[in-house]
Amino acid sequence: MPLQKIIFPPGVFRDQTRFASDGHWFDCDKVRFRSGLPQKIGGWERYSNDTTDGQIRFLLNFISLDENNYLAIGSSQRFYIEEGGTFNNITPLRKTSSLGNNPITTGDAGSGEVSVSDTAHGALLNDFVTLASATTTDGITAVQINTTHQITEITDANTYKVETAGSASSGSTAGGGASVTAAYEINVGLDTFVRGFGFGAGPFSRGTWGSAATIYAGAGDQLRLWSGDNFGEDLVFNVRNGGVYYWDASAGTGTRADALSDEAGASDAPTIAVQVMVSNNDRHVIAFGCNDRGSSTQDKLLIRWSDQENAVDWTPTTANTAGDLRLNSGSQIVKAYDTRQEILVWTEEALFSMRFVGPPFTFGHNVLSRNITLIAPNAVASLDGAVYWMGLRDFFVYTGRVQELPSTVRDYVFGDINLDQAYKIHAGTIKDFGEVIWFYCSADASEIDRYVIFNSFEKCWYFGTLSRTAWSDSTSRDFPLGANSGDFKIYNHEVGLNDGEGAVPTGIAAHVESADFEIGEGDRFQFISRILPDISFFGSTDPAPVATLSLKPRNFSGVAFGTADESTITGTKMVDVQEFTEQAFVRVRGRQVAFRVESSATNIAWKLGVPRIDIRPDGRK
Repeated sequence: MPLQKIIFPPGVFRDQTRFASDGHWFDCDKVRFRSGLPQKIGGWERYSNDTTDGQIRFLLNFISLDENNYLAIGSSQRFYIEEGGTFNNITPLRKTSSLGNNPITTGDAGSGEVSVSDTAHGALLNDFVTLASATTTDGITAVQINTTHQITEITDANTYKVETAGSASSGSTAGGGASVTAAYEINVGLDTFVRGFGFGAGPFSRGTWGSAATIYAGAGDQLRLWSGDNFGEDLVFNVRNGGVYYWDASAGTGTRADALSDEAGASDAPTIAVQVMVSNNDRHVIAFGCNDRGSSTQDKLLIRWSDQENAVDWTPTTANTAGDLRLNSGSQIVKAYDTRQEILVWTEEALFSMRFVGPPFTFGHNVLSRNITLIAPNAVASLDGAVYWMGLRDFFVYTGRVQELPSTVRDYVFGDINLDQAYKIHAGTIKDFGEVIWFYCSADASEIDRYVIFNSFEKCWYFGTLSRTAWSDSTSRDFPLGANSGDFKIYNHEVGLNDGEGAVPTGIAAHVESADFEIGEGDRFQFISRILPDISFFGSTDPAPVATLSLKPRNFSGVAFGTADESTITGTKMVDVQEFTEQAFVRVRGRQVAFRVESSATNIAWKLGVPRIDIRPDGRK
């Protein structure tokens, strides 16, 4: 028989059985499709050696008027501005207290632990506090006390403990003097989603033994999520269901952000919100799900906006464009997303369009679709004017009208999501390849470990494994940025060929595997004796790159694969010319056969072409 080409449509078809997916790719990891054919993805390298306190959930790239290239970073515990690889802590302060006379009490002799007395401190476990103006106490020096500490224990509403670098001489000694101050950063959030309150809720070791979990009122959904946007070169940001803050870029990265309501000239600025943004076309600062004027109570369906070109004036008058509106469907705003000439706003049961209409109403809104879901606040991204998002059981796209996005991996993805941690799902893009990517927790994972991609160029889907808790695809950076869950570091993506997370780069395990294919209707066995590979190693930096092609046979669709026959395919890189293995001899017999190409070595790039196999019928038994 003539040689048979191994060629399948782009993308992975995973919602049927292997046998039913005949003629398609069935499985993959760390590959993409270009021009209809699979290839290994690019590598990643560490962007900075700096790390954050807590898991990173927010990345926003922007450039100041003096051309500083900033990256805003929000973690479960702090908020940073990155410049030149340095993470600068700009977390707002919650309050500053004068602690009274001798508020520092040492612990046991030889211990660096001290208790700090501050009436109604309002602190939580792991909060950050900066002590100042304390004197040496029981052998623990002033320098060791007067620094930033992370609270290790909440004793009661008026006392907490921190660990210093010192060592008490005798222990149980009060001191510090009469001028001690404590500056508290805003309460930390959680790096995991916890449903409910009370006994058994919250992460292990939070709070004292036998006490109910306590999470401050502004924590809302409990998993610490951030939103933010640029107002010129400045930054407006907020904790989801928490405070709203403003950072002035002209003050420099050594200056903390302040509450928006504390800015000079502030009038009726919101103090709590689900989300904040700056509308691109008309330059209003908008707070979604915020408190009304004259109230501290959050209304999760209320939308308020500032005067045009004025981030601090939120009092409506006949002379400005400040105002508000309230949505009438659902119980809370899940997400707002600015796109083209409108802002899309999701509640848990409807999608609204919010448009600038000018005075006197400023903004109007209408329902685009009901019974539309968004699985998580950050599970939405835009590419080439279209807005894509993940719902509770489907994918959707908006291009002027709402449409379900057909997927060949829908059942596979939604059947393997840890819904308890669904709020961690976030979307991003890799514009150069036309990819929309969603990162999610698999069923048995508590942190992000998988991704699924829709390729808008190829109109196909594929997936893989990768732990990235936040993503940025800004055009002002050379490469997409992803935050790693394991080391709290940020990585450049699509750079190099290797996994650069460790001290020494390692190879990326990439593969693509077909569904079963057969001769005729599967009533005959097939025998394969040769492979004529068609694979390019262009871009590899290894002088002898290696990939493995496998043929996996089985006799019946319901049984395991038999012994695979593999062939190592090598190429020699010479400028822009590759010399490949001409042919590989194999011995494979079965009713069905699956084809696989993979690599795991360092410095390897590969693109699969159209391999051919020498295949012939081999009887019916």
